[in-house]
Amino acid sequence: MKPTNTKNEAAAPASVRPSESKKAAMVLNEDTPTLPGFDNLVKPFKFESQPHEYKVMALRECPTPDSLLLCDTPQQAADYWRLHVPTHPYFNPECECFVVLILNTRKRIKGHYLVSVGLMDTVLVHPREVFRLAIMTSAASIVLVHNHPSGDPTPSEADIKVTRDLIRAGQLLKIEVVDHLVMGTPGHQSLRALGYFY
Repeated sequence: MKPTNTKNEAAAPASVRPSESKKAAMVLNEDTPTLPGFDNLVKPFKFESQPHEYKVMALRECPTPDSLLLCDTPQQAADYWRLHVPTHPYFNPECECFVVLILNTRKRIKGHYLVSVGLMDTVLVHPREVFRLAIMTSAASIVLVHNHPSGDPTPSEADIKVTRDLIRAGQLLKIEVVDHLVMGTPGHQSLRALGYFY
């Protein structure tokens, strides 16, 4: 007795039925890699199975005059930015760059770090990255600073929202957000002075 599907196979046109050469090509493709040497170039990534010890290292020394070490006014924070941030190897004046100034309990600058480099009109910021080094370096407070490549230092709605989110995160961590400056060309704006801190 013949299986019932032989009629269907026989009735199918030759163009639908796989030919013997196509079947052989399928078998050949299964056995050989699509790109020769691909397995040697791309290897599966594996996380280390054991934990590691980490430490925070200073990237470079930033000689600063005594008059700029105290950061208790927006002008001093802006002057510190103009002195050090544009010389950072990853700073791009054509993109928004977000920087955090780390302060001690006397509002003296301990250092700074570049958190994120964005596009010409936006930059991604998350509390995790903003406060990571502030926590590791035992900062008492921080000053947030970012630039507007357009030269207009007027804060956007997104700037105000991010500032308020970071203020709340700082309150949870007991690290005060002293101010958020928007750097323009040549001026700057302080969100605290504009009344957006509450």
